[in-house]
Amino acid sequence: MAKIIDGKAVAQTVRNEVARGVAEFRAAHGRAPGLHVILAGEDPASTVYVRNKEKAALEVGMEGRVHRLPASVSQAQLLGLVGELNRDPTVDGILVQLPLPAGLDAQGIVQSVAPSKDVDGLHTVSAGALWSGRPGLVPCTPRGCLRLLEHAEVRLEGARAVVVGRSTLVGKPIAGLLLERNATVTLAHSKTRDLSAVCREADVLVAAVGKRALIDASFVKPGAAVIDVGTNRDDNGKLCGDVDFAAVEKVAGAITPVPGGVGPMTIAMLLDNTLLAARARLASV
Repeated sequence: MAKIIDGKAVAQTVRNEVARGVAEFRAAHGRAPGLHVILAGEDPASTVYVRNKEKAALEVGMEGRVHRLPASVSQAQLLGLVGELNRDPTVDGILVQLPLPAGLDAQGIVQSVAPSKDVDGLHTVSAGALWSGRPGLVPCTPRGCLRLLEHAEVRLEGARAVVVGRSTLVGKPIAGLLLERNATVTLAHSKTRDLSAVCREADVLVAAVGKRALIDASFVKPGAAVIDVGTNRDDNGKLCGDVDFAAVEKVAGAITPVPGGVGPMTIAMLLDNTLLAARARLASV
């Protein structure tokens, strides 16, 4: 049976590290790092996510605010708010909660965030920094996945890694992070021929497609580390991943559960990104 990688425990370790870093930052600079979140509209899932982020930031001692805006907010109003936060020296991290209401240009809003405050790591400058080996802010979920692999002591150098899913939020950046660690990376997707055979080559398999139980035991090389980024619902409404956990657990060497695996790491790494952004901004002054 596979070793279960406990994302809740690792996320708590990260939060504890951030809390200590925030205290040190406050002692050195007279203020805590500032995280500001923009929430437009009343999407139920987004409302819950933002509330959890707000609570987590307060718990580690960060300052900041959630800017709650109506669904009727205009593109110009959103761009104006982002501009104000870009110019505010007490704001270290800006996160635009997606999805935005219909009619808004989400890409335009995201790209208006100053790269030095882009704690979601979605700006093209942030992406370019990752792929060119330059310092920059990396999307939170991929950073969390890498931290879980480190915790499980999975050797990445020289390993064959397969990432299923090519989104700009997870698939592409985690492929870049794995390449940085000297893994040999294949980025698979819906057009990949014989996907199961490609996945069976992997020492490290990351599933990030949003399709329930896509990865079954036939996709997994015995002893492989399996990271499940998927968040889906089964027929009973229960949260589940892209991996058939019960089947794959019997084959893999290590595996993340859903829930309790990658999910808790996302907010933990958001806090860490905000602390990193605060330190980098003040170091450049």
